[in-house]
Amino acid sequence: MTTAVSSDPFSVLNSTSATPQTQNAAGSADRFLKLLVTQMQNQDPLNPMDNAQITSQMAQINTVNGVQQLNTTVQALNTQFVQMQALQGASLVGHDVTLVGNRLQVAGGKADASFDLAGAADNVKVEVLSAAGRVLDTVQMGAQTTGRHDFSWPATGVADGTELHYRVTATSGTQTVGSTLLMLDKVEAVSTSSSGLVLQTQNSGDVAYSDVKAFN
Repeated sequence: MTTAVSSDPFSVLNSTSATPQTQNAAGSADRFLKLLVTQMQNQDPLNPMDNAQITSQMAQINTVNGVQQLNTTVQALNTQFVQMQALQGASLVGHDVTLVGNRLQVAGGKADASFDLAGAADNVKVEVLSAAGRVLDTVQMGAQTTGRHDFSWPATGVADGTELHYRVTATSGTQTVGSTLLMLDKVEAVSTSSSGLVLQTQNSGDVAYSDVKAFN
């Protein structure tokens, strides 16, 4: 009596596996070859399997094994990347980084910050603000090109650590030019999360490593 065997051992392998995501690649290949041998032993002599069909089925199992090996490699590389990023982040503790924000850091009798202009401007004005939002001083910077610009405000009579903010007004003719305000902050600690490296900063709290605009 001839045993009925599926014409596609790869499909039989898939249908009999309860948890394909956790199959061992070597075990899958072994089961596939056993099914293929069984199929060939029980094939109809008058209608043998096509060589192209066998080649196609073997290519399928090789593809599955290759994908499993690739997933394992990517997971290992991701783990190594996170570890390397954590080591790099640890070296930032105690150093300043540039982040998006409008806080002015007063140190040594001056306050430094920077901003990015979205386009060229023929008039740029920087206003220094108190914690309550009152304008303390205005710095006229004239015409500026697209990109990043630094400015320094002489904080005469202002104690180090005083909370100040600033805003930028840039125009080109009658049109307003967009700007991104940048500030300095100090890294106090680093940690890792499912989304990557996190920097714990003095004034901005937890900040993603990818949000850092510059390392000072």
